[in-house]
Amino acid sequence: MARTRLVLAVDGGNSKTDVVVVSEHGEVLATGRAGPFTPQRDGVAAAVDVVAAALTTLPVNGRPMDGFDHMSACLAGADLPLEEEALAREFAARGFAGDVVVRNDTFALLRAGASAPWGVAVVCGAGINAVGVSPGGAVARFPALGRISGDWGGGQSLAEEALWHAARAEDGRGEPTALTGVVTAHFGTATVEELVLALHFGRVPEDRLHELSPGVLAAAGDGDAVAGALVARQAEEVTVMAQVCLRRLGLLETPVEVVLGGGLLTARDPLLTSLLNAGFALRAPRAKVVVAELPPVMGAALLGLERLGASEAAKARLRGHYEPPPPR
Repeated sequence: MARTRLVLAVDGGNSKTDVVVVSEHGEVLATGRAGPFTPQRDGVAAAVDVVAAALTTLPVNGRPMDGFDHMSACLAGADLPLEEEALAREFAARGFAGDVVVRNDTFALLRAGASAPWGVAVVCGAGINAVGVSPGGAVARFPALGRISGDWGGGQSLAEEALWHAARAEDGRGEPTALTGVVTAHFGTATVEELVLALHFGRVPEDRLHELSPGVLAAAGDGDAVAGALVARQAEEVTVMAQVCLRRLGLLETPVEVVLGGGLLTARDPLLTSLLNAGFALRAPRAKVVVAELPPVMGAALLGLERLGASEAAKARLRGHYEPPPPR
């Protein structure tokens, strides 16, 4: 009897790393989780150590690392083909699987949220990125290196802008805004300046600023003009990134799914959602906007099954594992 082939799927993000072992028949055999996957900060070797740590949580009965036939890893920080290749080499050198494919994490979001292996995905969590895949397999993507590559958006950018406006409102350089109260209430400071100094002297880590984004959305929803302008800018960035992917792939006039993911978009904030709907109606009216419901690690697993040439029944079984049961 032929041995059942196994896929090791990984979704490595800025806040956590999820792994799942799937059989070629679509059965989920084990799942695990570890900390953030941040090669851009910690280096390739240390980032790969995080995946190794996630594997130690898997109840796979001591199965050796090289027992996986294919590794499908969709990873934050793998923003350029060169970075994908470096990570793939490290995984292969450590014997994670006989065959290793590394992609940016936007590919997992696209595959998890779209009904077909093609379309466009925009992720807006701590940062922002997008990818498009045509029916023929052509890819449109961005360097996604932050402000130096033209990016703006995600919780960190939104919060940094909110803090900028709050500081100017407090000292009189800017117009009054509810964001001053959002900042001081969240961080428990008497003034915005107190938080600014805490950030400057390292008493508060800058990567905590993204925690302000729900407050920015709430202030915008309550009618604050400054916060509202920031949320409108965020909606514009999401729709522009999707539009550019569609245009590069020649899909603007084609009915196509645009999958939205990441904490800012899956929260379904009413104001942001309405702005996104208006933006897509204007920029890409043939697009069908889909907010991701299933975890990206499932998308990584689907990509792995397709690499093995698994059956449609196997892919349906995998999806069924993650999809909620129909209402009774």
